[in-house]
Amino acid sequence: MRLLLISDTHARALPEQVWAEVTAADVVVHAGDWVEPDLLDELEARGKRLIGVHGNNDGADLRARLPEIARADLDGVRLAVVHETGAKQGREQRCDAQFPDTDVLVFGHSHIPWDTTTPAGLRLLNPGSPTDRRRQPFCTYQTARISQGALVDVELHELPPRG
Repeated sequence: MRLLLISDTHARALPEQVWAEVTAADVVVHAGDWVEPDLLDELEARGKRLIGVHGNNDGADLRARLPEIARADLDGVRLAVVHETGAKQGREQRCDAQFPDTDVLVFGHSHIPWDTTTPAGLRLLNPGSPTDRRRQPFCTYQTARISQGALVDVELHELPPRG
């Protein structure tokens, strides 16, 4: 099972490279801050399966369609998605306490790519943003696979600067 992880798109058009990943993915995960519902509509239409949450910049229309926390069992991997996890300091301990029955937690908000494993074995992934790099050198997204009940081949992709 192929996964595409994105977040913090902020109503900006996705690069063609990301649309190619949408087509290739079995599941697209979006960790919030869509800002406008157009991308939600398009991902629902073009993707095979979408798991998404609303973020702090999302209005009532998106909040009505998306949960604050999404959970799914993907071939034996217990996935959760949330927009914010709080400050970097203490993140692993907070997430262990808040998501005890989860194998992988995808989050966004900071636009800073993140890939760590907590003391309890929870994998924390933040794909950054494919459209708004903020203070990062590149816009980014992540891909991964699920094989035999495990998350494998997690990869951070850097996008070329937009011209």
